[in-house]
Formats: sequence, C-alpha cells, structure tokens
Amino acid sequence: MKLFWSSRSPFVRKVMIAAHELGLADRLECVPVVVALAQPNDAVMAHNPLNKIPTLITDDGQTLFESGLICEYLDALAGGERLFPTGPARWPALRWHALGTGLLEILILWRSERMRPDGQRSDAVLAALGRKAAATLALLEQEAAAVAAAPVTIGPVALGAAFGYLDFRFTDLPWRDGRPRLAAWYATFAQRPSMQATAPHD
Repeated sequence: MKLFWSSRSPFVRKVMIAAHELGLADRLECVPVVVALAQPNDAVMAHNPLNKIPTLITDDGQTLFESGLICEYLDALAGGERLFPTGPARWPALRWHALGTGLLEILILWRSERMRPDGQRSDAVLAALGRKAAATLALLEQEAAAVAAAPVTIGPVALGAAFGYLDFRFTDLPWRDGRPRLAAWYATFAQRPSMQATAPHD
C-alpha cells in the first residue's frame, strides 16, 4: 500500500500510530509529499481531489481519504475490532477519537492564525480557539482515568496524536499544568513503540 505522508502531519501520524499498533506499518510505502492551502500538489490531487494527507492507495487500487477512514480500513485488514471495537466499548472509543481529532483541527487553525503577519491576526479568533482547546483538555482531564483503563483503540490513538502535536508545535503552551491525570496518561502512552516510531520532525 502507498501512503502519501509527511512527518509533520498529526493526521498522518494518527494513521502511522494505528499501523504500528496493528502490525501493518511494514506494509505501507510512505511517499513524502508537501500539501499546502495555496499550493495544490498535483501528485496528491491525481488521487485525492481534496489535496489532503494522509491519502492511502490500497493494494487493490482503491484510494482512501481522511485519517479515521484509513485507520478503520487498516483495522479491518488486521482482522477487525481492535481499534474500532463493537459493543459497549465502541462508543467511548469513537467519542475519544472525535475529541482527539477535533482538538487537532482546533490546534491547526490556532497555529495558522498565530503565524499570520502582524496586523492580520485576529485576537478574537485566537482567544476563541484557545478557549476551545482549553475546554477540551479540561474535559479530557476529567476522563483521563477512564482513558487509562481502556484498551488501546482509535480513541487513545487520536488523543496521543493530538498531545504529540501540542508538544511539537505549541512548545510555549504548558498544557500539562493543572492536568496531572492527563499528563500522566500521556507520559505512559508516549512510551509505546507506536508513538516512539512516529515522532514528528521538521
């Protein structure tokens, strides 16, 4: 399988964490690409008109977009119901996945706004995104014990990718302060081989 890939993308990292957890990482050919809002990548767009990564081309020629869909495909390929369980465990897994993925979307928007030139940044937008990120982290602090007690599903995978992005791109943000349970969970999760093998870098 071929994966359009960047070490800096937290959504690509989510897929790679999943692939390592499922024992499928060695089946992925990672193709480094750059995608940008104002610079469509022709090689990516030939397969994905959304011009986004990750994009997966399967062994049978299908093209799959969006990190959650790709993770679900890999889970099925590995036998199913490991990262995407059925029964009562499904909804907490998908809920934490939604929180982790939503936090990543907020962080990417927040970083983009912070990087705008002087005079173009919106203080109101920065404040709103910061408030949303803080509220999400506060909720996850309340649920950290449940996350820690749960099996490794797509929920913790998404949360791990989000906290890793915080450490990578928001080095000035002390997100662990006042959130000891969340910080403790992530300190343990970050030591997993899947996390160590997928650390982002410029």
